[in-house]
Amino acid sequence: MSTSEHSQSGNNTPINDSLLEKEEKGHLPTLPKRAAKDYIFISLCCFLVAFGGFVFGFDTGTISGFVNMDDYLRRFGQHNSSGEYYLSNVRTGLIVSIFNVGCAIGGILLSKCADLWGRRVGLMISMAIYVVGIIVQIASQYSWVQYFIGRLITGVAVGIVSVVSPLFIGESSPKHLRGTLVCCFQLCITLGIFLGYCTNYGTKQSYSDSRTWRIPLGLCFAWAIMLVCGMLFMPESPRYLVEKNRLDDARNSIARSNKVSIEDPGVYTEVQLIQAGIDREKLAGKAGWLELITGKPKMLYRVIIGIVLQSLQQLTGNNYFFYYGTTIFKAVGMDDSFQTSIVLGVVNFASTFVGIYAIEKMGRRMCLLTGSACMSVCFIIYSVLGSVNLYIDGYENTPSNTRKPTGNALIFITCLFIFFFASTWAGGVYCIVSETYPLRIRSKAMSVATAANWLWGFLISFFTPFITSAIHFYYGFVFTGCLVFSFFFVFFCVPETKGLSLEEVDELYASNVVPWKTGSWTPPSVENMATTTGFAAESKPVDEQV
Repeated sequence: MSTSEHSQSGNNTPINDSLLEKEEKGHLPTLPKRAAKDYIFISLCCFLVAFGGFVFGFDTGTISGFVNMDDYLRRFGQHNSSGEYYLSNVRTGLIVSIFNVGCAIGGILLSKCADLWGRRVGLMISMAIYVVGIIVQIASQYSWVQYFIGRLITGVAVGIVSVVSPLFIGESSPKHLRGTLVCCFQLCITLGIFLGYCTNYGTKQSYSDSRTWRIPLGLCFAWAIMLVCGMLFMPESPRYLVEKNRLDDARNSIARSNKVSIEDPGVYTEVQLIQAGIDREKLAGKAGWLELITGKPKMLYRVIIGIVLQSLQQLTGNNYFFYYGTTIFKAVGMDDSFQTSIVLGVVNFASTFVGIYAIEKMGRRMCLLTGSACMSVCFIIYSVLGSVNLYIDGYENTPSNTRKPTGNALIFITCLFIFFFASTWAGGVYCIVSETYPLRIRSKAMSVATAANWLWGFLISFFTPFITSAIHFYYGFVFTGCLVFSFFFVFFCVPETKGLSLEEVDELYASNVVPWKTGSWTPPSVENMATTTGFAAESKPVDEQV
């Protein structure tokens, strides 16, 4: 039977109908849940995909140090009245934040290459663009504009990575490991940030010329090569392969990922389930940008969830802490901002391991709710202490004008906040967004949501120096308000998707269950999820046909 004939059969379920209303008897074999050692291969492969986060993190960790290096200031800075080199707030903001603009451009306009040529090729293309941007930066002599352009280009590449990597992991990983493996993307970001800090500290201690910042940039070539080589071993997304009618390749990908034979009946069932989901999606017609608004089930609602979550990830204030935390460390006697960065980087990286465990143990909703509540408390304490008790007179940030016990308390609160952020919202948002959308518009919807993250990242990184110099610690109350809003938004709007396949997530939205009750929602049976299978079932052995 042809695909079109299937679309006219009584077994087909419109995308806006719940399969729970179409229960049928029968049993389909499913993929067996195997021992942990049998998932080592797919876990390593997903970690290779997640390594794209390392590329992003390493840039974040190094640029914060570059703008404080003497040679960098001599080449790209300005003279003040005493003849010293410095970077103005405007120039610093532009150099740092243009990266976020590039990320938004790459995420929205170029992540489509992953739909056209596959997830693996999409990541390889991003690394080619990334290398071009690094070359432009390294070749910069005294023109800050050239360096600025290089960061814009690398931002475009990282924008593609930030969409495709979580998407790829979410589509390829077993559903009971998906949350953990998607959170590896955030783990790699924090690892990249930490090693970026360490690299800056090492070159600063060893050199005084352009090698202080060119060596860290040169290492970026190695990261790009590692990611490209990793893609040679990573099986292509089975959902992408089924959509392109490459069913044999899809079965092979599923078999490799789950350590079973390609002839395992569960492999055929998995392909059927994927094809069933694609068939239901195709009933809505060709996927265009307008479908982000008009698509079913609840597509606009889901897009808004992604945009708000990605925006709130920035509005938690984590970047504010990384920026202003250095100031507090200096106030209590830690003058070397590079050492300060390493301390924060260690806390950030170590805490992400907690998030990898918590996202599957606690669930997505509870993870975010706990994070919002705890970070709100941290910010209230931090802002009150900083506003009324840190400085003895005025806001002069010197050890002699600082109450050291209060400063030490603020350092502790800073580390505690970073712990709660890294273990909840940092990876949890990437996980939820990667599993919220149907295949046919997944890259479009994720690119829009991720662009919101980059937009707020740009605004915060550019304006924070100006705002903190004007209102100091009172800035923290702005983020406190955002965190309170995030708690109620997650509670009332974000459903629990722990343990569901990507096709079951679609059913969850079609079932109209209120978000705070989705933790107890039971998905349709495997047999019902496969009732709309098109050409996937026809290539199944006769004795295993449904």
